[in-house]
Amino acid sequence: MGVSLLSLPAFTRIFIFSFITLYLIPELALAGITRHYKFDIKLQNVTRLCHTKSIVTVNGQFPGPRIVAREGDRLLIKVVNHVQNNISIHWHGIRQLQTGWADGPAYVTQCPIQTSQSYVYNFTIVGQRGTLFWHAHISWLRATVYGPLIILPKHGVLYPFAKPYKEIPIIFDTFKLKVKPGKTYLLRLINAALNDELFFSIANHSLTVVEADAVYVKPFETNTLLIAPGQTTNVVLKTKPHYPNATFLMTARPYVTGLGTFDNSTVAGILEYESPLHSAASIRNLPLFKPSLPPLNDTSFATNFTNKLRSLASAQFPANVPQKVDRHFFFTIGLGTSPCQQNQTCQGPNGTIFAASINNVSFVQSTTALLQAHFFGQSNGVYTPDFPITPIFPFNYTKNPPNNTMVSNGTKLVVLPFNTSVELVMQDTSILGAESHPLHLHGFNFFVVGQGFGNFDPNKDPSKFNLVDPNERNTVGVPSGGWVAIRFQADNPGVWFMHCHLEIHTSWGLKMAWVVLDGKLPNQKLLPPPADLPKC
Repeated sequence: MGVSLLSLPAFTRIFIFSFITLYLIPELALAGITRHYKFDIKLQNVTRLCHTKSIVTVNGQFPGPRIVAREGDRLLIKVVNHVQNNISIHWHGIRQLQTGWADGPAYVTQCPIQTSQSYVYNFTIVGQRGTLFWHAHISWLRATVYGPLIILPKHGVLYPFAKPYKEIPIIFDTFKLKVKPGKTYLLRLINAALNDELFFSIANHSLTVVEADAVYVKPFETNTLLIAPGQTTNVVLKTKPHYPNATFLMTARPYVTGLGTFDNSTVAGILEYESPLHSAASIRNLPLFKPSLPPLNDTSFATNFTNKLRSLASAQFPANVPQKVDRHFFFTIGLGTSPCQQNQTCQGPNGTIFAASINNVSFVQSTTALLQAHFFGQSNGVYTPDFPITPIFPFNYTKNPPNNTMVSNGTKLVVLPFNTSVELVMQDTSILGAESHPLHLHGFNFFVVGQGFGNFDPNKDPSKFNLVDPNERNTVGVPSGGWVAIRFQADNPGVWFMHCHLEIHTSWGLKMAWVVLDGKLPNQKLLPPPADLPKC
């Protein structure tokens, strides 16, 4: 990614790049219970890196409060809006089976919560466990409104790896992580940055990746890992067997693929070993080791790391990859331009304004919630069910761009019968420069069955697809100048948003939505909206 954030306040721009968090999980009571939370949306003065700013927060906290539950629990989260901004909250990665009204993207599954209003998000965690997160899903408010969502396994169900000594929270802001020699720690990493994929490493320590996007993976060791915005990764850290007489930096910095300006700063925390034989003063005099991160544009590392991610595909945690495909889709993903509005000065090519699109359609946000329009049969004038399943104007996607870079605009959706098996190939384009795009699909996990560089070849590339143990996740990076293929089963009725998790690209229109119709059985139908669903 390489888009400038100079339009953001300096305080926000600094801090969103400093956020990778690992969360401490306490032991909980019985599973399968109802857990109540209350989120008060309010302004709070926060000081970071010598800057003080009034920001929108949840319960006055930045980052926001931790939600901890077990698989099978029901969550009732009351959100009360005390600020002038409209608000909605998305529970990123939760499948929301039959509870699409609780998904959260504004004007997609709900109208936003207005000032002095409230809404109770009501959903049950079904068949999921691991690290996710929640964040605001309107405007750019997720810059400060976000927090961890941790799902522990059911009681009696073990991790498919050795039980860690501790699960530890880390927030980079010159954070100091204290560990003991010869112990195992589970680190839960969340990239909540607005616009940056991030490399992460701990000096002189290897990490074992055990989970991605709340799905267990075949463990593998690495010194450095890559996390895109919206992605989560759990890693196991084994500390050195003896006190090392040194301290170690933990650092993160962006992975950059675009042509624009970007924040190339590196953020750091400190890993420090506890020792009863050393005083605080003597520890400060110990040598400090720094990790070596890949170059900012190291696509080779990014590709190799991504290719190592594989589902467990075990009897207990199977990889239910659709083997038969009912519907094939080919989406081009990229940037473009739109005409500059009259009496305005625009900084895009030839005086245009920057835009982004899928299959050349830049999504126009409705002022009516799409799910409400669908459920009540009132889609006329709100959206049309004619999103193009292939590009309208094919071209050589990764070579010289076409002369006409203008995008079309519309609120177009894809409609799928219940339980349709889908294969979607997403192709990056070179219009205004090739760039990686982390695409997030609401309401579903999907399997990443293939990826490559250049133009996707429908005659040759499918033969290389991994249909045995592909990585299962909810957010995937479309490679810069390349393509990625995913498969999923449309077994969740409702309206489901899909968008780039680079906030700047979402605001430019790189988004669309899928409508999944009800099935025939009661457990295959979207439930009616709650009485307190916000109104537009």
